[in-house]
Amino acid sequence: MKKLVSFVIPCYRSEATLSGVIKEIKEKMDRMEEYDYEVILVNDCSPDETFDTIKRLCRENKNMTGIDLARNFGQHSALMAGFHHTKGDIVVCLDDDGQTPADEVDRLLEGIKKGADVVYAQYSNKHHSGFRNWGSHVNEVMTRIMLGKPKDLYISSYFAAKRFVVDEMMRYENAFPYVIGLVLRTTKNIINVEVNHRERQAGASGYTLGKLLGLWFNGFTAFSVKPLRIATASGAVFAVAGFLYGIYTIIKKIFINPPGLVTGFSALMAMIVFIGGMLMLMVGLTGEYVGRTYISMNNSPQYVIREITGAESDEKQAEDN
Repeated sequence: MKKLVSFVIPCYRSEATLSGVIKEIKEKMDRMEEYDYEVILVNDCSPDETFDTIKRLCRENKNMTGIDLARNFGQHSALMAGFHHTKGDIVVCLDDDGQTPADEVDRLLEGIKKGADVVYAQYSNKHHSGFRNWGSHVNEVMTRIMLGKPKDLYISSYFAAKRFVVDEMMRYENAFPYVIGLVLRTTKNIINVEVNHRERQAGASGYTLGKLLGLWFNGFTAFSVKPLRIATASGAVFAVAGFLYGIYTIIKKIFINPPGLVTGFSALMAMIVFIGGMLMLMVGLTGEYVGRTYISMNNSPQYVIREITGAESDEKQAEDN
């Protein structure tokens, strides 16, 4: 019996590239006779004609489903929306810009076939901008320190996962999903395979500095308490340092009392400002955790679907009739 592979593609400003990605998936999967496939295209409220392109592709291909989100929720929320509409034994996630080579999906599927639960694509030579490469590096460090990612494991947006991993990820219902964190807390049986990385054919990355910062905050506030522990440790270190400095000042005044020793107003103000800044940073970090807990308790949605088109919509209409 053939295994079903579900492709999930979050889409944003991809009206010019999406058709090429779908064509590549179709040509590759038609040659892989042991698999059937479906494609879930999630439009993350793109301001261009991306959803019109998705509708056209769904009309032309009966195994595709298009999902239109009511507002821009971000890549990871779009992935979660796609996961909830997959039926495959294996789920493959890739980008909509053609930089992640769909014609090399067999390398990821081979890793799954050999026993891995999740297979991430690893690029020997990336063709991202300097800003995106810097963002990827910071994300790499953050996931390693905060989430316990193995140092030799490379994380990318192009990966394949077994059904049970995706099912476990879908159990997460809070408003701040972070797919990497969900994968790392589900299984440790994760491997890398080498694939090529292409130049962007059209458009520009949708990630801004603000979006990257929001993504990093999702990662370490939703899946780790290490920042709070770091804040606690930092507070203890500064308290001890302040106490020791006070003892040093008293001893210096009483026993040494060098000529011209004057209590320094500037040094005192600098210390107050520094300690005050550290305290505000720690309080703000704690407030971030409390605020996100509050939002989650209010059942803020991961995503809101405006419209579904294509295969799933046709199936639902057939059932209603």
